[in-house]
Amino acid sequence: MAEFTLDDLITTLREAAGVDEGVDLDDVLDVPFEALGYDSLALFNTVNMIERDRGIALPDDVVVEARTPRQLLAAVNLSLTQVG
Repeated sequence: MAEFTLDDLITTLREAAGVDEGVDLDDVLDVPFEALGYDSLALFNTVNMIERDRGIALPDDVVVEARTPRQLLAAVNLSLTQVG
């Protein structure tokens, strides 16, 4: 299965949780989700959408442990390699 990219994540974040108009999502790999305006509920919705769209199951603690986009991308892509 194709890699889940930052562009994919940004699209999913916008669809699942919206975006704060004052937040630039272009260079955010290591910016904490909280600083981007995304709380745990927004991440939960995002993770659920990723799981559904990609046909994967992420660990239950991914929402708590993935504090930045880079960490969430790593978790998603690890799951994709295990499925594909």
